[in-house]
Amino acid sequence: MVVWSRIYKLPHLYLIGLGSNQPHPVIGKPAQIIHQAIAALEMDDIDVFAQSAVITSAAVGPSLRCYANAATVLSTDLPPSELLTRLQEIEAHFGRIRRGQPWGARTLDLDIILWSGGIWADRNPDLNIPHPAMRIRNFVLTPAAMIVPDWRDPITGLSIRQLQSRFNRPKRLDPAP
Repeated sequence: MVVWSRIYKLPHLYLIGLGSNQPHPVIGKPAQIIHQAIAALEMDDIDVFAQSAVITSAAVGPSLRCYANAATVLSTDLPPSELLTRLQEIEAHFGRIRRGQPWGARTLDLDIILWSGGIWADRNPDLNIPHPAMRIRNFVLTPAAMIVPDWRDPITGLSIRQLQSRFNRPKRLDPAP
């Protein structure tokens, strides 16, 4: 029996979340950074074939600036760990400085949200797929639903559209004592 994936490198699909809430002195405002970052993702071995609109969201954590967020779908032969390295190189090129403080202001944040291989866990604590917080972040779900509403979370089995609907569903109030 011939295993075609061993003979031909079959590309993986990745859903990437993009965020920016700090202007860049040359590129400009966060929304402009997002557009430039999507262009920077296109390389010889990485194809960008879908991108969402850029949305604005409130800051998470100590940062006070609103974020510009978007999502894109990439096709590449790179495994998740190698793609993460590339994403971090792009972040650095855009002026991202990792200070160890989560949720701080940043010129660019690129996260692997999902990939066509299902679940990925690595010794690197920065890389778990699906992204551990994707189900509770509307700024991830909304752009993702624009381009891949039917992509399923391999843990819950729910589609992006279903996860977004659950997130946005009105929550019940606790009963009065």
